[in-house]
Amino acid sequence: MKKILITGGAGFMGSNMIRYLLRQYPEYCIVNVDKLTYAGNLNNLKDIADDPRYRFYQADIIDSKFIDDLFHREQFDYVLNYAAETHVDRSIMDPDAFLYTDIIGTFTLLEAVKKYGVERMVQISTDEVFGSTLDGAFTEVSPFQPNSPYSASKAGADHLCRAYFVTYQVPVIMTHSCNFYGPYQYPEKFLPLFITNLLEDKKVPIYGDGKYVREWIYTEDHCRAIDLVLHQGRVGEVYNIGTGYRQENLSVTKLLLELLDKDQSYIEFIKDRPGHDRRYAIDATKLRNELGWVPMFSFEQGLEAKVRWYQQNTSWWKELKSGAYEAYYRQQYHERLSS
Repeated sequence: MKKILITGGAGFMGSNMIRYLLRQYPEYCIVNVDKLTYAGNLNNLKDIADDPRYRFYQADIIDSKFIDDLFHREQFDYVLNYAAETHVDRSIMDPDAFLYTDIIGTFTLLEAVKKYGVERMVQISTDEVFGSTLDGAFTEVSPFQPNSPYSASKAGADHLCRAYFVTYQVPVIMTHSCNFYGPYQYPEKFLPLFITNLLEDKKVPIYGDGKYVREWIYTEDHCRAIDLVLHQGRVGEVYNIGTGYRQENLSVTKLLLELLDKDQSYIEFIKDRPGHDRRYAIDATKLRNELGWVPMFSFEQGLEAKVRWYQQNTSWWKELKSGAYEAYYRQQYHERLSS
């Protein structure tokens, strides 16, 4: 039986990956470590909480003593590092947490992987480390040019991973993914915020002129990509994960309006955020050619599935939006409108 540590497993992508692995590999045991910040939600895993192949620990990955004790006790085969602060707006207003979790947390994991002879570790990173490009697409060897504290912290973690492979031969693989979306995504991100706002008959706030381009991947396709990288990828390598489905934010908003039978009066343009990257585009040729991965969901199929999930799970997201996050969002939203 293989034993896998998934950090940040109570968050959006980590919880989807845990569910995917338990479904795909009945013989695997999953250990989930999550700090349970605002974005970590054990309700994301209620359906598998009693599975004998799954265990949860509430802890911070920067706690080196806890991590060392855990690795000594559990003897992991694999590590998937999903633990990260990820929201760009939050990183602009309060970057400290991003530096600790994304950089120090990754360092702590690398030290444990090195010490305990883990077979391989996959670092889940982002295309945002490359910055913005007006044409073409980023490859695995494109230079890092991060433009926010969030992307800078992820770039720092990626550099640590490379250094640990080169210097200590730690068997780590890095991935850079385009924007992912799907069920259980915390409603501060672009798509879930807009979907839930529209379901509440509220307007949706679009930064600047709305012509910022993002590339999108549905969560199930991302899980399949990480599965291939974990089991078949070459250690020390970097794999871009992208679909080629690139859309302007304004175009995506109009698709959501159509799906939810709303008109364009629900759009509200607000002041742009600092350092806003204009366009992301990622070249996933290496992943396709080496590992045979191709997306199964078109952007439209994934978007329709995501909208249906939020329509069918209103209690999940209403609870999140009714508390501290909603107060935070209202404050920031109105500050931008009045600026």
